[in-house]
Amino acid sequence: MLEITDAREIYEEHVKQMPRAERLRLVELIVREMAISEKPGGERSLLELEGLGAEIWRGIDAQEYVNNLRGG
Repeated sequence: MLEITDAREIYEEHVKQMPRAERLRLVELIVREMAISEKPGGERSLLELEGLGAEIWRGIDAQEYVNNLRGG
């Protein structure tokens, strides 16, 4: 099993070469996972995620992003 422990290594070998839209999606996934796992126990409200990661989408055209995801 591959063991990767260094964030810089992961970034340089895997993330850096990804298209910008996919890097943004990766950041969003990481931030959301961290926000959810930060508070132990109990049920969580989806509303807690409102606005989370909004700053990474500044300057991104939504339609262009979707088109890129669809391969166009």
